[in-house]
Amino acid sequence: MKVFAKSDVGKARDMNEDFYYIANDEDSLKLYILADGMGGYNGGEIASRLATSSAKSYIESNFNEIEHTKENIADLIKNAIEYANMVVYEKSKESEELENMGTTLEVCLIYNNKAFIGHIGDSRIYRIRKNIIRKLTQDHSYVQELVNDGTITKEEAVHHPKKNMLMKALGCTPFIEPDITIKGFLKDDIIVICSDGLTNMINEQEIYNIIVQDVTNSSTNLVNRANELGGYDNITVLVIYND
Repeated sequence: MKVFAKSDVGKARDMNEDFYYIANDEDSLKLYILADGMGGYNGGEIASRLATSSAKSYIESNFNEIEHTKENIADLIKNAIEYANMVVYEKSKESEELENMGTTLEVCLIYNNKAFIGHIGDSRIYRIRKNIIRKLTQDHSYVQELVNDGTITKEEAVHHPKKNMLMKALGCTPFIEPDITIKGFLKDDIIVICSDGLTNMINEQEIYNIIVQDVTNSSTNLVNRANELGGYDNITVLVIYND
């Protein structure tokens, strides 16, 4: 398995509030996490870093304590995200500067040819398999709700003025309900984890084209392309290739 990652502040922001973690080759746990923070002075940066480190430490501390069934691993991911939510929420109460901070969170644990995915917010996870890119997460956004109930089309959602309004984020409330998904991860599959700084600039087809053209440099090429198109937000991309 090969992993390529890149995070960039973009062209418009002063600070990178995205944060990510990727397992090293020698790590027994193949764990990959991305968070896109939001909030006042330094709040977003603190929220994304804290959420990532909290989820990581929870999974690492508890993985060997459970029987490794699909259900147990899925529950572990869910519990890790709920724990990270509590940590960020408690931190936000410590000072006025951190009030209302929050973050998206994507957790992906690869185990036994499966991807165990936890998701909250509007960062995304895709899987590329046999020339098809498929979104594995659904945005927790106001615009996605409009699409779901048929008020607007997917095409209209792309340019909707409230496309960045989140309906669910980590750390903003005492309790959250993350989405948990289990998907196959077979030989030659590619998983893409990215913040909306990428997906607001580049559509799915172009993301696919850039990755399959040169998977080794894909994360850098995607970030560069998003910056070429304006780079209005922080951009983070993790590309996991099951070679």
